[in-house]
Amino acid sequence: MPAVNGKLAAASLALALIAASASTATAQKKYDTGATDTEIKVGNIMPYSGPASAYGIIGRTEAAYFKKINEEGGINGRKINFVSYDDAYSPPKTVEQARKLVESDEVLLVFNSLGTPPNSAIQKYMNSKKVPQLFVATGATKWNDPQNFPWTMGWQPNYQSETQIYAKYILKAMPNAKIGVLYQNDDYGKDYLKGLKDGLGAKAASMIVLEESYETSEPTIDNHIVKLKATGADVFINITTPKFAAQAIKKISEIGWKPTHFLNNVSASVGSVIKPAGFENSQDIISAAYLKDVSDPQWKDDAGMKAFLDFMTKYFPEGDKLDGGTIVGYGVAQTLVEVLKKCGDNLTRENVMKQAASLKDFRTEVLLPGIKISTGPNDFAPISSLQLMKFKGDKWDLFGEVISADAGG
Repeated sequence: MPAVNGKLAAASLALALIAASASTATAQKKYDTGATDTEIKVGNIMPYSGPASAYGIIGRTEAAYFKKINEEGGINGRKINFVSYDDAYSPPKTVEQARKLVESDEVLLVFNSLGTPPNSAIQKYMNSKKVPQLFVATGATKWNDPQNFPWTMGWQPNYQSETQIYAKYILKAMPNAKIGVLYQNDDYGKDYLKGLKDGLGAKAASMIVLEESYETSEPTIDNHIVKLKATGADVFINITTPKFAAQAIKKISEIGWKPTHFLNNVSASVGSVIKPAGFENSQDIISAAYLKDVSDPQWKDDAGMKAFLDFMTKYFPEGDKLDGGTIVGYGVAQTLVEVLKKCGDNLTRENVMKQAASLKDFRTEVLLPGIKISTGPNDFAPISSLQLMKFKGDKWDLFGEVISADAGG
């Protein structure tokens, strides 16, 4: 009898240990909607059609990168299920797609959705639902506001910082400049314009001779360029998305206007803007960069650039390597993978934001030397440095030092 009791006791103990270990394993794994033992569901909204469709290549690059990650075993054994929808750069459509991703597809987070007006339209909704609106593809300053919008975070340098850097350069190199500005009439364009004015300070009123806005519904911005030339401006600040940036470069050449031309970073792509506008029309344009440029021979032996080109050849052969959107998509996708790796088995939405807000000197393979990604609980601006560049021949040439300029949140 004692032997039987001993066996029962041993069996009970074994069962208790199994139960305890199962409950520990369960306790270690925490999931919110959109995450399981085998999958992480990531939502995305891109303008695959409409006036900003040139940016659609960013979403396609991300899809290809996540395919690469999945083929290599996923993240901590989980595959990424990337669900990407088209909003045609139309805020009402963005709202519809965000609701679909959150309420119907039940994604864990919405990642790198593009555009200032589209993201502005869903920011309150995403925060009320407590779903990460992570690494939005827009440099508006408003994304760095963790106190009021703890579920929204940017990625790229903010627009105001960029135009403040241009303003500093103009004040130093061309203190008597007459500045003409063309900007998109929405939050994106106005954010850039504010940065320029802040950077020029008290001189803004006298130096800016015309602020000319355009609507994305306009087929061409030619008449705005003619109007700006008529002011006698000798500096042109071009705050436009790719389609209109290419039009502006062509028209300036056509009418023989020769201002010092500053082009915002979001339209500095050789593939989608400079090439269509014509290399001969784009000489000496000034912009700013935070990512390496495929067309720049200085990166031909760079390990990060080689890895990017290998990725493009294998996973996105139809993608244009010269299009800046492919480098952006690759770099931001690498950043998300880093965050999800850091989450481990705690794939709650709260932990996703916690890990995104604790990046320290992280570098993707395509950032310029000296530029790093760092965040904190009160710092939702991952990249805050840029380097000026000038277009020469068929590529951008970097000049000057890496400049850090964080405009307020």
